[in-house]
Amino acid sequence: MVTRVSDARPPRTIDDVLADARARLQRLSPEAAYDRWREGALLVDIRPAAQRADEGEVPGALLIERNVLEWRLDPASDARIPQATGHDVRVIVLCSEGYTSSLAAAALQDLGLVHATDVTGGFHAWRAAGLPTTGLPTVGLPATGPAAGRAVRTGSDS
Repeated sequence: MVTRVSDARPPRTIDDVLADARARLQRLSPEAAYDRWREGALLVDIRPAAQRADEGEVPGALLIERNVLEWRLDPASDARIPQATGHDVRVIVLCSEGYTSSLAAAALQDLGLVHATDVTGGFHAWRAAGLPTTGLPTVGLPATGPAAGRAVRTGSDS
């Protein structure tokens, strides 16, 4: 069957995709994420190494870059990490500002990890809340949004 242009839905924007992803999540404040992590949830930092070097890290967080996240956390994957023991694992995804982490957590939910979620505001909010971090940022933190106040690095604007 051929779809006519007039019958097709308008293309979705990234804002649409992000809103749909977030509607599925029970997003956590940095403080709530920290408490859940201390109770045994996996805190997974998906930022690329260069971004972690620029901004700092959360000591003890699992470092799994976004491009391999699903393979490392899918309990059925041959490339899974030892902590990926089943679909009931509680996963909290952390990125720089809380945008890419929302998309990543929704992707994990698509794999059946029903407790996957993310941190509202990402690493920047985590640090601002006074939660444990290492290193000092070597670049200014953006005002808001995935690219505010800095040049966007292709593939590393989590």
